[in-house]
Amino acid sequence: MKKILLTGGGTAGHVIPNIALLPQLKAMGFEIHYAGSEAGIEKGIVEQAELPYHAISSGKLRRYLSMKNVTDAFRVLKGLSDANRLIKQLRPSVCFSKGGFVTVPIVIACWKNKVPVIIHESDMTLGLANKIAVKFASKICVTFPETMARVSKKKAVHTGTPIRKELFTGERQKGARLCNFPTEKPVVLVMGGSLGSVKINTCLRQALPAILEQFNVIHLCGKNNLDEQINLSGYKQFEYLSDEMPHVLAFADVIASRAGSNSINEFLALRKPALLIPLSKKASRGDQILNANSFNSHGFSAVMEEDSMTAETLSQAILNLYTNRGAYIAAMKKSPATDGVGQVLKVIENI
Repeated sequence: MKKILLTGGGTAGHVIPNIALLPQLKAMGFEIHYAGSEAGIEKGIVEQAELPYHAISSGKLRRYLSMKNVTDAFRVLKGLSDANRLIKQLRPSVCFSKGGFVTVPIVIACWKNKVPVIIHESDMTLGLANKIAVKFASKICVTFPETMARVSKKKAVHTGTPIRKELFTGERQKGARLCNFPTEKPVVLVMGGSLGSVKINTCLRQALPAILEQFNVIHLCGKNNLDEQINLSGYKQFEYLSDEMPHVLAFADVIASRAGSNSINEFLALRKPALLIPLSKKASRGDQILNANSFNSHGFSAVMEEDSMTAETLSQAILNLYTNRGAYIAAMKKSPATDGVGQVLKVIENI
């Protein structure tokens, strides 16, 4: 039987596109394995999908000086050993990597053992892990057409992002039952990425008295970020949602979110107007800013700079988004639909 090794970790955005491929990979007759870190968010997500999970040692890749770079170097070396042992044991036909620091030793071990590697970049510019991995990859799948000019033409394929089919099966009524709001108001979903955002969480909670006058609020605040002291009518908070997420998305009228590529492409596919609050360059390489500006230029979303966000500006921006939602939806309807799953599977099949 053909074997495929999937890898990606560090955030849900490095895992979910892999999960989106599973139904078709199974239909194509692949035996599927997943490699990730020992304690990353990917482990729980993959185990829910009932895939064989192989943990390897990994160290974080940093762009700044830190003593942890020294200790993590040894973890990376051990990761290379772990990955090499895993590849020799599994002997996969192909590896598909979604990025994240844990993928680097796996990609290198595959290359060393002559296993073809396909990597996928969700953002407009390559992340640090993919900048390293692309040297060892046979192909790189990209989400934004602008990225094609940034990588080797021989390796680059514009595929879009794989989106889970389950997202299109969400039922508004199931989302309503999950939240159980006491009154019927427009619903705004606020999310700060799979790990949460301190700035978004803080500003939203400060703005709740104003926002709740006109909206019900669903808040995905990230692991260990629940505030049990808040008990306001019309406000429902969750650390993270998995199976219920399609229903919550169906229930939401508008969304305020970080600008990770996977999430914003899901909003586009579902025609959900969004206020994008990208990570600032102080905390990132600026990829979310590029993503958000691209969507804003096409009329798909509004954008707010994190550094200028306050409770007052966030409340007003959400109201403006809802008021102008028709224009955003109309622009999104004109966007050509991209079958990210199908396009990526063609690349895998060709390899």
